[in-house]
Amino acid sequence: MVCKVLVVCGSPVVASADLLRRLAGECDHVIAVDRGLDALLGAGLSCDVYVGDADTVSDAGRALVDAATDFEVERHDPYKDYTDLALALDSLHGVALNRRRTTGGRPDMALSVLGLLAGYDDAPVWIAEDKVVSRILRAGESWTIEGAEGKTFSIIAIAPNTKVSEHGLEWELDHSPLGLLADTGISNVVRSTATIQVRTGTAIAFLYQ
Repeated sequence: MVCKVLVVCGSPVVASADLLRRLAGECDHVIAVDRGLDALLGAGLSCDVYVGDADTVSDAGRALVDAATDFEVERHDPYKDYTDLALALDSLHGVALNRRRTTGGRPDMALSVLGLLAGYDDAPVWIAEDKVVSRILRAGESWTIEGAEGKTFSIIAIAPNTKVSEHGLEWELDHSPLGLLADTGISNVVRSTATIQVRTGTAIAFLYQ
């Protein structure tokens, strides 16, 4: 049985309460990463597990973490070599999950987040924002997109030797190589039911709402 886990990260760009409530309702467990707890509290939600060093969470959130009565806490020393998200993902290895949420805000953190998620190969990874849904696609994985005619789609290789096939888009590809972080797959348009397949390598695909 697949277990869906929502991971809410401590980004300075906070997702809307409606999005968080919808995603939380679709998942079996919710993990708050540092000030991601504040985003959940702002949406009237809580979490099952809190992971972090509590260095950026609000005073109200820190009080809940200190009390540790409403959820499990995995608290870490601020003087550590890994990000809070890396520690949260490490705690999930071996768990069958197919959905998480994360967000950017800082370019350096956004890139590290993509690297961490690309390295998590236990199950499919979804990244949900208010205006875009993304997927990390590894070799042999595919994404079928329905009911999205006219919407913008992009795909970017985040590993060397990535080849993809795309059908149902304005510009289609067939076992085509994508250069690492190149713009070949940027700003395509969905024309019908679309199928995206990564033949080799790893890519991140974006569907704009």
